[in-house]
Amino acid sequence: MPSISHAPDDVTASGHAAAAAEAERPQPPMTRDRPFAWLLLITGVVGWLASGTLVLEKLEVLKDPGHVTVCDVNPWISCGQVMQTWQSSLFGFPNMFIGIVAFAVIITTAMGLLAGARFARWYWLGLQAGVTLGFAFVVWLWSQALYSIHILCPFCMIVWAAMIPLFVWVTVRNVSHGVIPMPSAAARILGDSGWILTALLYVAVVATIFFAFIQVFVGTSGY
Repeated sequence: MPSISHAPDDVTASGHAAAAAEAERPQPPMTRDRPFAWLLLITGVVGWLASGTLVLEKLEVLKDPGHVTVCDVNPWISCGQVMQTWQSSLFGFPNMFIGIVAFAVIITTAMGLLAGARFARWYWLGLQAGVTLGFAFVVWLWSQALYSIHILCPFCMIVWAAMIPLFVWVTVRNVSHGVIPMPSAAARILGDSGWILTALLYVAVVATIFFAFIQVFVGTSGY
């Protein structure tokens, strides 16, 4: 029965080969456990605090529809007005509750890495799926705020700001560690471009806000 006797050896050899391939793959410093964990922790805490503030303000608005939120600055910058739109409760409940749960997962992952935990590939794939869906949702909310609602929510923008490096570096980390298969040359280019991609996304957000609200910036809005 040669096929039975050699199966464990084949599996072991395959595992060693995969581990060796991952070890040989160059890893950007930011994707190593401790720096990456700190990035997760910082973005997770920032996003969680912004989401938590929005939850508290939403509860006040529910109790008193005339409540003025802490970020009601003018007709163009107002969390309270954004909370009144259907986009703010897309799934039948306030969107900020998603942020409370999602960023808590990010913080927990960061603390686990700082404590020396090792997560299985399926966990990283699940985290990648969650971060990608979260980023896509944030992009949709951003487009709605700029081109449909025409009002900016400062705490929402803090969540956007946290999601950009979170999405970029979770993706770079998973590619660099072989969780997401990619040719080594492409993985190396992506790894070297992590902060460049992050900066470009920030520039894109600022530029779109500027052009969407250009009448405010140039003083022709009438406000």
